[in-house]
Amino acid sequence: MQSSVFHRLFLLLPLAYQHTSNDADHKVTHWNYEYHGTNWGGTCQSGVQQSPIQLAYDKAYTVPLPRIVFKNYDVRLKEPLILENNGHSVHMDIPETQNGNKPYIMGGLLKGRYQAEGFHFHWGSPKSRGSEHSISERRFDVEMHIVHRNVRYDDLKEAVKHDDGIAVLGIMFKIVRNPDRIYPGLNKVFAEMSNVVKYKSESEISGSISVGQLLGDLDTRNFFTYKGSLTTPDCNEAVTWTVFSQVLPIPFGHVAKLWRIRDSSGHSLINNYRSTQPLNGRSVFYRTTIDGTMGK
Repeated sequence: MQSSVFHRLFLLLPLAYQHTSNDADHKVTHWNYEYHGTNWGGTCQSGVQQSPIQLAYDKAYTVPLPRIVFKNYDVRLKEPLILENNGHSVHMDIPETQNGNKPYIMGGLLKGRYQAEGFHFHWGSPKSRGSEHSISERRFDVEMHIVHRNVRYDDLKEAVKHDDGIAVLGIMFKIVRNPDRIYPGLNKVFAEMSNVVKYKSESEISGSISVGQLLGDLDTRNFFTYKGSLTTPDCNEAVTWTVFSQVLPIPFGHVAKLWRIRDSSGHSLINNYRSTQPLNGRSVFYRTTIDGTMGK
């Protein structure tokens, strides 16, 4: 299947990035997670608004931001829905819904409408946790990113050039022995993980799901939000991050499937997260309804 623009350009990652050295020779630099991004020089832009970061309740500004509004998130997506191993993560493009529209979000720090483009995962290993962001110095087993593009830009290639181009939702998962919740959408996604172990392998999700089903029963009213970057090369500082503070339970068996995924060299793709980056004076905001005073 031909890769889409989303595959080529963003967190749905190309295998290599080409750049020009001082002597004008063209070289291809392959990158991986061996050093969690500390060796991405030449493939990753530098700046003062890089992601991920350490999030903390006591260091964030608690403000009455609008809640995130989800449109067409409850409408099933058009089939086929293809899960793919791109060598850096497992991801899926988000197509139109069955009513011919695209899911999108508004609210929070976002100015305008952001259309859903795809989702992917970051994970650890049997010995370590793999979320990219931390909350109060705690990291979690898995972090899922749902990527959106500002509709004022024609495509992701253009959107990543602008500081308001991209919005990413971050959802944390933790392994529990006996989850007391069932997430039909996520279960369908994880049911195909065993079929995408090899690099470039694809598998069609059985039936259809809505994007909202990826969120389970997540309380979307409480979240951290800040201005940052992509967490993979080219690390463009084009992202408004919304990271939900609630952590969803997930069975061990689901996460164990991620630990079996292989990269482009055939090695185990584990610990595919970037190290946290300096805050550099940025403001991090927290929206909460815990005390009933910050919104509904």
